Amino acid sequence: MRVLITGGAGFIGSHIVDACLAAGHEPFVIDNLCSGSRENVPSTVPLFEVDICDRPRLAAVLREVRPDVVCHQAAQMSVSRSVREPVFDAQVNVLGLLQVFEEAQRHGVRRIVFASSGGVLYGDVFQPAPEDTPANPISPYGISKWVGEKYLQFFVREHGLTGVALRYANVYGPRQNPHGEAGVVAIFSQKMLAGQPATINGDGRYDRDYVFGPDVAQANLKAFTVDIPGGFAALNIGTGIATDVNSLEAMVRQEVQAAWHRRGKTDVVPPAGHGPARAGDLRSSIVDARLAGELLGWQPTVSLAEGIRRTVAWFAEHAAGGR
Repeated sequence: MRVLITGGAGFIGSHIVDACLAAGHEPFVIDNLCSGSRENVPSTVPLFEVDICDRPRLAAVLREVRPDVVCHQAAQMSVSRSVREPVFDAQVNVLGLLQVFEEAQRHGVRRIVFASSGGVLYGDVFQPAPEDTPANPISPYGISKWVGEKYLQFFVREHGLTGVALRYANVYGPRQNPHGEAGVVAIFSQKMLAGQPATINGDGRYDRDYVFGPDVAQANLKAFTVDIPGGFAALNIGTGIATDVNSLEAMVRQEVQAAWHRRGKTDVVPPAGHGPARAGDLRSSIVDARLAGELLGWQPTVSLAEGIRRTVAWFAEHAAGGR
């Protein structure tokens, strides 16, 4: 199967590329490399340095590749930036998405898998939210993800495509970009490995559902081929387990300390400080992913403790400033 992955040089997208290769599929990557990296993509995988907002070049890639599936991961992914720059957020996450969907349909693609977000769609939820929870996005980023799902449903109805929207919880793991506003595990890991204290936004009492990147890639892989009753499904991808940022910081700090000790370093990892709260942040976001288990046969396999261990180990080996 030929799979075109937008944003495939990024954190989640590159894990999907790996999963495709392991399953015997033929992946192709579109990425503008603003936050993704060529190093994340194996040299055997074609990478087109194209922005999804550049329609002529996007169309040329679809015409050349003729994929069976488009896996749309490319996005403006910062909640805070969406609050500051809602027009930019919509240009990428709505208009860019529409161009991907239209060109996919025009070039014979029969299935689109879309990276949506359970982490922002449901608003503040203090118990794991199932998919029938009323959508209540409070940031432009969340609004754009909700609009993206509605457009995907339109393409399913109007053009007979199959569409799967995967509503990610908070995804973390190796290769996550530690330089933006998203990706708290990556940010904490790099800071602490460099001997610097992490900064917790606000009081740190923000509950999140953390799901490991390679587990998310497996959900995408299953969504490429499974039968979808009615042609469309929106599925939560998470663990249903809440962890607040203060607890997460302590887990990362403990793992970095253990990594230092294994290397014979006796310094103490500095504890975090607190900074101002971020605009648009929810207090609690947890998803119920049982439907993904029923429809896709998917469930998370990596615990948060094990995922943090693997993530810290990756940053210790790869990230600048790791030691």
